[in-house]
Amino acid sequence: MRSNAICWNPMEAFVFTVANEDYDLHTFDMRKLKFPLQVHKDHISAVISLDYSPTGREFVSAGYDKTIRIFGSRERRSREVYHTKRMQRLTDVAWSLDSRYIISSSDEMDIRIWKANASEKLGFKAPRELNNFRYQDKLKEKFGQFPEIRRIARFRHVPKHIYHGRKEMQEIIAAKKRKN
Repeated sequence: MRSNAICWNPMEAFVFTVANEDYDLHTFDMRKLKFPLQVHKDHISAVISLDYSPTGREFVSAGYDKTIRIFGSRERRSREVYHTKRMQRLTDVAWSLDSRYIISSSDEMDIRIWKANASEKLGFKAPRELNNFRYQDKLKEKFGQFPEIRRIARFRHVPKHIYHGRKEMQEIIAAKKRKN
């Protein structure tokens, strides 16, 4: 397993995450290096770069599969995936210091700025809007356990090559389980 990048959690002094060639990210505690605290999976190709948010609760990773993924520091699967049709292989990714934006660079020499929360409105928010956003968040929290709501909340459109790559990975894992 070859590692491509390492990043320390800014809030937890002994915790760091490693981006690997085996399509996964591994979070370790420096005091117990024998086993990872968490293995983060969702990329279908090598993970090139990663960076923690200033709060230390989330990190962003850039993969050779042309996607940017946001993970919770203790979550196995990504909460968000960013991609564009023209974006090529990613070379680096960084989280802004105000924790609102993600900056990425790619092989076609472009720098892109993404919102850390895709649905968040930028700019001035009236008090009525703030109350409405809070109410919507409470509804999501209250009814988030229903299967239909959970399915809608988890759905992310991904490019065809990512979709088929994920299906292929699932078939490989299932075949290994059957073999053992």
